[in-house]
Amino acid sequence: MEDIAFHLDVVSGVDTLYSGLVRAMQITGSEGELGIRHGHAPLITTIKAGMVSLVTAEGKEDQIYLAGGILEVQPDLVTVLADTALRADDIDEAKAQEAIKAARDAISHTSTGDKDYVAAFAKLAEAMAQLKVVELARSRR
Repeated sequence: MEDIAFHLDVVSGVDTLYSGLVRAMQITGSEGELGIRHGHAPLITTIKAGMVSLVTAEGKEDQIYLAGGILEVQPDLVTVLADTALRADDIDEAKAQEAIKAARDAISHTSTGDKDYVAAFAKLAEAMAQLKVVELARSRR
């Protein structure tokens, strides 16, 4: 069975990072991982920091880092309104490594019920997601 493409827009307050036809995409919603193909049931949900992985109509794979936002799914159109969205080339790998180190240090010095612990854990997840996008982009080259 041949995959039917649908239109995907990934936008942030700064720029449109992707606008075109895709066969499939994967993203982390507030309730977990979502795989989306043409004809998916309509859906609106918040998205967690992580990445959107997509397969273009031509079969090329791509990833974009997202720092949260909103996902709207219609049968022929999907829109990602990201708080922040970055391509791998725009991610500062050294800063992400520093953020991981700082977050791990903060986690080790706070208790699990502390709001600083939760904030540090969120920063750790964001930095790790950025590095994953960089690593995936590097492996495609």
